[in-house]
Amino acid sequence: MPVYEFKCADCGEEYSEIRRMGDDKGVPCPHCRSENTKKRISTFSSLSKNSSPACASAPSCSYAGGGG
Repeated sequence: MPVYEFKCADCGEEYSEIRRMGDDKGVPCPHCRSENTKKRISTFSSLSKNSSPACASAPSCSYAGGGG
């Protein structure tokens, strides 16, 4: 199940919840218990075995095999 990010419109609390795909119902805020919450758009990334981290080519990167 994916992890979704939420933000409470009442208190501003940002939090994450594990939800089923397609479950768009709001999740009560763990801080103030308000149900006036919105799912946030979030990004994620993954590495395949044939790719390398973006920093691997940066001169200051300390990643093993990277430039620095």
